[in-house]
Amino acid sequence: MAVEPDTAADLVYRIFDLQRVVKCIAAASLRGKDTGVALQGVLRFVGEGESRATHLAERLGVSAPVLSRHIADLEDQGYVIRRPDPDDGRAQLVALTQPGVDKLRQIEEQRAAKLQEYLQDWSQEDAEATARTLKKLSESLKHSARAKAAGPITTTHTS
Repeated sequence: MAVEPDTAADLVYRIFDLQRVVKCIAAASLRGKDTGVALQGVLRFVGEGESRATHLAERLGVSAPVLSRHIADLEDQGYVIRRPDPDDGRAQLVALTQPGVDKLRQIEEQRAAKLQEYLQDWSQEDAEATARTLKKLSESLKHSARAKAAGPITTTHTS
């Protein structure tokens, strides 16, 4: 059975609303920290495994120059390293350093604790059902043209 147009429109609204709220919460919790939301996003994707910078830019939906600046910032902070791709000397591979792994773990633990605080009035069952629904939604959306162009998405938890 197909989803009705009004339901699809409501889902679009809810997804964008959720995205906006999450960005606002993330931005508010990061004031004065060494890594902003954008750098944390890059850190998370790099944390999934060594990757070409061009592939990271595609997955993040940013231009190569923008990603290069983010990588340079993370490199200056000691969280990532770059090295030439042995298969293509023009390309670079980006990976986390041990401090980068530690920083990513710290960020994910802080985010989980903050979410746990915000969801104090939720039951464990509600949280698990929402996680299953969000996973199902993500899996369905991965089949979009942009998701296919950006390559496979993996989820890695560092905790």
